[in-house]
Amino acid sequence: MRADTLLRGWQNQGYLTLVLLDHKGGQSHGAVCLKLFPWAKFRRTKGGIKLHVLLDHDDYLPVFVSFSMAKKHDVKAARLLNLVPASIVVMDRGYMDLVLFNRWTGQGVFFVTRLKGNAAYQVVEERKVPENRDVLSDQIIRFTGYSSFKKCPHLLRLVTIWDAEKKRQLVFLTNQLQFGPTTIAAIYKDRWEIELFFKALKQNLRLKTFVGTTENALLVQIWTALIAMLLLKWMHHLSKSGWSLSNLAAMLRMNLFTYRDLEEWLNNPLGTPPLQPAPVQLALSLPHVGQQTRA
Repeated sequence: MRADTLLRGWQNQGYLTLVLLDHKGGQSHGAVCLKLFPWAKFRRTKGGIKLHVLLDHDDYLPVFVSFSMAKKHDVKAARLLNLVPASIVVMDRGYMDLVLFNRWTGQGVFFVTRLKGNAAYQVVEERKVPENRDVLSDQIIRFTGYSSFKKCPHLLRLVTIWDAEKKRQLVFLTNQLQFGPTTIAAIYKDRWEIELFFKALKQNLRLKTFVGTTENALLVQIWTALIAMLLLKWMHHLSKSGWSLSNLAAMLRMNLFTYRDLEEWLNNPLGTPPLQPAPVQLALSLPHVGQQTRA
């Protein structure tokens, strides 16, 4: 079951806003040649940048974008977020920061993430798990390390799920104590939508190579791609053709130099385009300019 189905009752009360936080960058996704991009030094022979994006669950469009060097920790970007109370942030464990979790808990902001394997904690309460589900355990915990407890003294929750497809256990850490464990798992599963956003950004807007080597040129190209994606998503929303986003992008690419009414084209994309634009003569009415007419 999708997270939007499980959360609809809460959202109708204006209680929750679900946002997805992730990044693309580092050595695997944002690696660039150090000789061409010396300002983005990451490894001895490689450079790298990170694009941090906060995606709104309602329309899967960015509400926050931040750039950083690949060697910079992800947490620094997460600390820039200004979230409203009752929001739920879904993120991977690269953003795990107990100081940040403590601040969000105090502000009434919820989070769902994966637990790191080296975390030391004490189980305070064992909750009953639903039958005939893949939920292995539902626990209320408290971090026991001196530094960890000092950074985040709040009670948190661990939900362990069995992933039957990949034959592994998934352990989720959250400060949301009211939702059922299957809802917590469904919320984290919805994080895949941000991966699809990055995939669409690279495939439909050809954001695989850069036309410039300076930092400004690279940022301009990425910002332009994000703006184009916003316009493309809006046109996809207005279109009545039922095409996928990739098909719409391909058709737009084929009609870039065709003079057509955009709204008419979105409603009837296969219609015959006009041979030439209709002439429009605008009147230029300026007093006391040119020859004066006699009365």
